[in-house]
Amino acid sequence: MNFKRFTAMCAVLSITGAAWAPSANAGEQHHPLAERLRAAIAEQNFKDVTDLTPPEPGAARSAGQREKYDPSPAELATKARTLAVQAGKPLHQTPNMDAAIIELDAAGRPAAVANVLLSPQYPTGVVVPVKHRSLATDEVRYRWWDDTEWDVNGGRGTRDVLAGRENAPIDFSSPYPASVFKLMVGFGVLRLADQGKVDLDADYVYDPNPVREACGGKSTKKVRQLFDEMITKSQNESTCALIKMIHDLNSWDAVNASFADLGMPTLMVTGTIPGNGGRWIGSNMSGLDTAKLLLLVNGGTGVLWTTDAGKQVTRDELTASSRQFFLDTLGGQGHNEMLSTPNWCGRDYPVQGIPQQVPARWIQADGTVKVGDAVYDRDVRPCNEAAEVTFAHKTGWVDTTGSDAGIVKSFRGKDNRNYVVVVFCNLGTDYVDADRPADPPGVFPVLYTQKYAKLGKAIDTIMKNL
Repeated sequence: MNFKRFTAMCAVLSITGAAWAPSANAGEQHHPLAERLRAAIAEQNFKDVTDLTPPEPGAARSAGQREKYDPSPAELATKARTLAVQAGKPLHQTPNMDAAIIELDAAGRPAAVANVLLSPQYPTGVVVPVKHRSLATDEVRYRWWDDTEWDVNGGRGTRDVLAGRENAPIDFSSPYPASVFKLMVGFGVLRLADQGKVDLDADYVYDPNPVREACGGKSTKKVRQLFDEMITKSQNESTCALIKMIHDLNSWDAVNASFADLGMPTLMVTGTIPGNGGRWIGSNMSGLDTAKLLLLVNGGTGVLWTTDAGKQVTRDELTASSRQFFLDTLGGQGHNEMLSTPNWCGRDYPVQGIPQQVPARWIQADGTVKVGDAVYDRDVRPCNEAAEVTFAHKTGWVDTTGSDAGIVKSFRGKDNRNYVVVVFCNLGTDYVDADRPADPPGVFPVLYTQKYAKLGKAIDTIMKNL
């Protein structure tokens, strides 16, 4: 451990007690990490991007509750070609972003936490006060995401996610999480597996009624395979199957209740269709609660946090085998293209983000990457040789969402960092950089503004230098 990290850790321990031991003091944690994160977000000047589908005066972008599924590679390629000829307009207001970091000590316990929100109401970002004992906040009035409300109501939402927050000082519309919500599905599956209600090695016959285009038709696969495809390739059909499987067991209410019981009340999957597992728009995640979920999956020793109701949360909320399986699938992520960008190794655009290693399972003989039908044209071996960290993560993208959430761990001999990072934002595939180059034909397109990668690199630099 270098001297700067040692002194920072000592400062945190003086606030929280040794190794984040829960204390009687439920006060809020204040740490320089939060201000550094806020400054890094503000420096990206996210309002500087181009909106390819700007709202027309008096017209809404879309109905806020319309379906939102991650497009397939073929759909994205078609959309990229269509949008490439559109000039767009400057973004008319600051986007909404929810970014959270939990620094981990050597035992995987929280050493520091930071949460920053960006929105038209907080154009340079606002630091969220976080209670150090529960890793929670009651200072934010979270609102459900709605595209139209963001466009025409100054970024303000109208439906509360949680009851009783009407007088909270920070009012914030949580960006739709897109496929990062699959972390919640994964937790639900493994929770049921630990209870003996699901066998990961058994076949699951997915027989949708009615058939939904985004979910595909009838299929039979091992539950373990469905889980892997959902996380590593973000396969929608596999996700629908697992959601339906949880419905078959009448267990979604219990899964959502477990999130609340564990002190992660903003995590919820609601309104999905029991017969096919489709309609995902009723999912919500805050950055802070998502980071806590990943903290649990990572599996540090001892009490990770104590809820405001007094429940001590440990890694044993999932068994060791379930946590390892979850970590392995997150570590096998194929879509490394938001906070990290090594799938496009060596390109001038986008810039390099978090310097992660690309999992070997996706690398072809010539060094290029192929993830299902998504083809990348760059030899990633030089970036893998220079990589400093692993990034076990889940990305998500739709037209009005760019999201990434995962666990960063440095290789031995590299500058030490060990942290959870989560970013949700409404700058999805409809928002690009004005100077973006065209994607080569047949290659998986760059989906987002490269400001995400710049932010990922900035966050990693902060964590390296703590």
